[in-house]
Amino acid sequence: MPIIKYPRIRDPLFYEWDRKAQKCGLRHTIYAVNGDQYTGEWLNNLKHGKGTQIWKNTGAIYSGDWKFGKRDGYGSYSIPDPVTKEYKRVYTGWWENDRRGGRGVFFYPNGECYEGEWSNGLRSGWGKMQYKDGSVYEGQWLADQHNGQGLLRLPNGNRYEGGWKDGKKHGPGKYFYLDKGQQLEGIWVADIPKCGVLVDFDRDSAPAPPQYPLPEIELHDPAGVLAEAQAMFDDSHN
Repeated sequence: MPIIKYPRIRDPLFYEWDRKAQKCGLRHTIYAVNGDQYTGEWLNNLKHGKGTQIWKNTGAIYSGDWKFGKRDGYGSYSIPDPVTKEYKRVYTGWWENDRRGGRGVFFYPNGECYEGEWSNGLRSGWGKMQYKDGSVYEGQWLADQHNGQGLLRLPNGNRYEGGWKDGKKHGPGKYFYLDKGQQLEGIWVADIPKCGVLVDFDRDSAPAPPQYPLPEIELHDPAGVLAEAQAMFDDSHN
C-alpha cells in the first residue's frame, strides 16, 4: 500500500520575520523612523529596564530606567549647549509615567536650581529653590507654586517664615527685617500684611536701622490680638 507523504505545513515567512523582529531583552542600538535612537533593554517591543534614548531633533539624551515604554524609575536627562555643544544636565532624579515624579534636582537655563519633590512633572511636596537673584525658598509646594509652610530668604538677609498660597504669602507669618532690626508678626493675604505687630530686635547691630526706635506701647493682651485676628482669618476662609 503506497504511503502518501503530505508536505510539512509551515507558517508563512512573515510570521518568522515578525518573531525575529520582536524586541525583548538587551538590544544594541535601535533606530526609529524619525532618527531617534535607543540602546538598552526591551520587553514585548517596549523599552523596559535600563536604557539610553537620544532624540534626533533636539539632541537631548535620557539615561536610566524605563517601564513599558516610558521613563519610570531613576534617570538623568541632559541637553546639548547650543554654543559649546557640550551636554548640560537638566534633571536627575525619579520619574513616573514619563514625567518627573518623586525626588529630583532640576537645573533651569537661567542658572536657577530646584531640589525636592515632584508630581506629574510639577514641583509638589517639600523642596528648595535657589533663584537667580540670590533668594532661596525652602518649604512646601503644590503645582509649581509655594503652598503651605515655607521660608523665603532674600539676598539682603531679610526673610519671611509662614504660610503661603498660590505662590504668595498667605496666613500667619513672621517677616524679619534684618537690615532694619525689626520684626513683623501678623496675618498676610495675597502677599499683603493685613494686621500684625511690629517690634524692634537686635536694632543696634542692624546695618540700616530706622532713625528712631519704635515707641513702646503697653498692650494688655498682644497675643490675644493676634489670636483674634487669626480666628477672623480662619472664619473668612472656611
